[in-house]
Amino acid sequence: MGYRIVVAGATGNVGREMLNILAEREFPVDEIAVLASRKSLGTECSFGDRTLKTQDLDTFDFTGWDMALFAIGSEATAKYAPRAAKAGCVVIDNSSLYRYEPDIPLVVPEVNPEAVEGYAKRNIIANPNCSTAQMVVALKPLHDRARIKRVVVSTYQSVSGSGKDAMDELWNQTKGMYVPGQEVAPSVYPKQIAFNVIPHIDKFMEDGSTKEEWKMVAETKKIMDPKIKVTATCVRVPVFVGHSEAINIEFEDFLDEDEAREILRVAPGVLVVDKREDGGYVTPIECVGDYATFVSRIRQDSTIENGLNLWCVSDNLRKGAALNAVQIAETLGNRVLKKG
Repeated sequence: MGYRIVVAGATGNVGREMLNILAEREFPVDEIAVLASRKSLGTECSFGDRTLKTQDLDTFDFTGWDMALFAIGSEATAKYAPRAAKAGCVVIDNSSLYRYEPDIPLVVPEVNPEAVEGYAKRNIIANPNCSTAQMVVALKPLHDRARIKRVVVSTYQSVSGSGKDAMDELWNQTKGMYVPGQEVAPSVYPKQIAFNVIPHIDKFMEDGSTKEEWKMVAETKKIMDPKIKVTATCVRVPVFVGHSEAINIEFEDFLDEDEAREILRVAPGVLVVDKREDGGYVTPIECVGDYATFVSRIRQDSTIENGLNLWCVSDNLRKGAALNAVQIAETLGNRVLKKG
């Protein structure tokens, strides 16, 4: 016996990835419904070898459905997630709406799988920010060994994190650079993204940080350990898919780089590619379509007493969004619902 699963926002980048990953991982599905806004009603979506037509999110009855994977943004989630939860359907939400609510678990299954058991308070589980998800997968096994005091992270985030319009903007600006008179002005981003980097993701806050940077701080504390100090600089780069992060870690105890490398080699969800030679590391283009969080450039930081540096790369549409949501569904099924 399997599950009755709903994917809301099935026509978007993340929703389509959710369907792909559910099929790839052979999630035990008895029945599946794909939902979208009324303007996308009837759009066809692929699920394995099946073709599904979207139903109207606004009129859909969630009664009798086990789980709903939401990829519809915060505003729509605020309207529809409580409706689904009230009907007895567990919502796994990819937006930022519920991440910081104390009675809603924020889950990365490789890091805090036990947290899913808190779902029953409101029948909702939150999926973390894409940049946080890949970072904590790499940090958690090191934290278990030597206790992390402080993290300094700089991110290099692909445009797919902003959606399809941002991907189109990068593509069109890139083409326009080679055709005089066909330059494309920025619309999604405040400045040109093609052949450029933009140190600004999400809104600015009063202290000068951006909301994206604040998310990494707050979410790391909630998922891993409230005692960890985190400071982040988040940058948008002209890459279509795949987020990269340069992470500097200060530990309470000394951790040798060789031991760190071995710890990460056996850590769930991590693949270490760390050769000290040309090309002996992973770049964003190489991680696209993969489930893993890749770690490279592991090395001692001699400027502090117990420090390490590493390079972390992951497919943000997968581990940063759709894959993590499906893994939460798997964890919920295995630990709590126990069907399939």
